[in-house]
Amino acid sequence: MLNVQIIDTGRSRSFPDLAEFGLISDTNADILLIIGQDVEQAYKAISDASAYQLILLELGVECLGTHTGESLGEEGSQVLGFARYKMGSDPATKLIELVKQPKSNAHSLETAKSFFESLELVVAVCADTPGRIVDRLIRPYLNSVLRRLDDGLATATDMDKTLKLGLGYPEGPLSMLQRTGLEHHAHVTESLYQALGNPGFFPARRALVAKKIKSN
Repeated sequence: MLNVQIIDTGRSRSFPDLAEFGLISDTNADILLIIGQDVEQAYKAISDASAYQLILLELGVECLGTHTGESLGEEGSQVLGFARYKMGSDPATKLIELVKQPKSNAHSLETAKSFFESLELVVAVCADTPGRIVDRLIRPYLNSVLRRLDDGLATATDMDKTLKLGLGYPEGPLSMLQRTGLEHHAHVTESLYQALGNPGFFPARRALVAKKIKSN
């Protein structure tokens, strides 16, 4: 396994339990892994970023450029972003979305892939846009299903059954949202709508209601 220095700022979505992977922080490592809820402050506090061959920043739905800056589409360095996919309250999946910029260092990208694969995670490389691959694909679909429920197209049970039997999905979307937390869906889609302005991401009414109830 590659040696890595870890800065844990708390409540990591991707690595809620570092012991699960046997990760031990090594202060002499060439790779710096920053995880948790305050990645931005920890990254800004690095005195010499060039001392590391690779810096990995855990992302939420924000762009990597939010932390590293942007420069007319020519940005990129040894700093990469990542997010391990997780649906609401479900445990994190094996999927790591590795975020690169147009001029990201190729060696750093290969090192990052090797590092995550050594943890038996599956790596998908994506461009630096708000949200990650899965959220960009699935959130508008989930909003559409919720809106059709409001329209009275069918009952929740019948819509789930139709999508499971018709498309071969292992679980119906409404059942999945109810189980993993509609309020989580509201948080993600609100962030994507604010970042992208795409109406498909505007959170469905039922998700907003769930968020309001949860916050009371």
